[in-house]
Amino acid sequence: MNNHKIFRLKGQVQHYAWGGYTYIPSLLNINNTNHQPFAEYWMGIHPSAISQIEVNGHWELLTSFLQQNPTALSKSTNQLLNQSTTQPSSTLPYLFKVLDVRAMLSIQVHPTKMAATEGFEREEKLGIPINASNRNYKDKNHKPEVMVALSPFWLLHGFKPALVLKHTLQQIDAFYPFLSIFNDDGYEALYKQVMEMPQTQVDTLLQPLLQKIVPLYQQQKLNKNNPDFWAARAVINNAHPYKNIDRGIFSIYFFNLLQLKSGEAIFQGAGVPHAYLEGVNVELMANSDNVLRGGLTPKYIDVKELIQHIIFEGITPHIFIGKGNTQEKIYHCPVPDFCLSAISLSAGSSITQYSQSFEIGIVIEGQMQIEAKEEKKILHTGESFAVAAHTNYTITTQSCCVMYKAFVPVV
Repeated sequence: MNNHKIFRLKGQVQHYAWGGYTYIPSLLNINNTNHQPFAEYWMGIHPSAISQIEVNGHWELLTSFLQQNPTALSKSTNQLLNQSTTQPSSTLPYLFKVLDVRAMLSIQVHPTKMAATEGFEREEKLGIPINASNRNYKDKNHKPEVMVALSPFWLLHGFKPALVLKHTLQQIDAFYPFLSIFNDDGYEALYKQVMEMPQTQVDTLLQPLLQKIVPLYQQQKLNKNNPDFWAARAVINNAHPYKNIDRGIFSIYFFNLLQLKSGEAIFQGAGVPHAYLEGVNVELMANSDNVLRGGLTPKYIDVKELIQHIIFEGITPHIFIGKGNTQEKIYHCPVPDFCLSAISLSAGSSITQYSQSFEIGIVIEGQMQIEAKEEKKILHTGESFAVAAHTNYTITTQSCCVMYKAFVPVV
């Protein structure tokens, strides 16, 4: 058994096409001379990008470490995992990320745990390779998630409340034909209508709208509070912007358009359709990569599967901030898989913590020293760390420090 309690951690970068070019390279002190998109930085044990942990001066996979050191996880974590039919024991129930969204992400929804299990097993029986482009279910887990904005952050989140959506359908000529469908049969009928209609009909409906708003976008006459801004941006770089129009544009108008300020958070559970549009955030989710897509992406789109898992109801978004004091804000979430904490220390200050579970943290700004008994590590901006469960430790800084950490809440 390893007797150490605090460790350095190395995550992995995901170079998705929608990622930014500067924020994550700057955070991680990487020279991005090749001008690659740095979209996400993953910290966890998902098979797509397993982190490494430093033990006695050597780096090893975090999965191996946790298998060899199960006491690094709390009893509550093991109980949570053992109750699940979709996760093995001696592992982590969460996946921690930093995101830099330069271009819009896909319209998407995440399945429940039961649906993920069924979908994964179905695709396994069909023989679809796990890394195939047309694979919907990469694992058997659900993917509830919380995000905290590190900059002004724009996203789509759930359907607009009924009266608001009805006003949208009334005011925009392209959508007026759908008003009676929504009035008579509600959200599901409306969304199925636009997502399943022939492409020629999509083009016919949306072309006049886009021909009106694209010139306004090019003249910088649209602001980001206006769905027209994002609809125009979705097609502006296409060689033929008015042909084969992405039907994800309907969602830009039908969903709530939100801006989160730095430090504000939003939780997205199974079945809530959403899409990130622009900004930098930290994101914490169940340990899964199951995404069902419906537009605004070159990736695989499965409208039938998407519609089966959407919650068809209007949502008044709940934007919230962490609860606590000036040093620590905790972002509580309505799931047992994870919890997120933001710690901000001024020069010469310190904070003492107790890890109730295996924790993963990352320094977003400044530097810090973390100490537990005889162990001590100094960490700078962009460096990550892990703390074994049931450890008393102290964080101090001589300059300043902003960090986020992920953990499993103890009920």
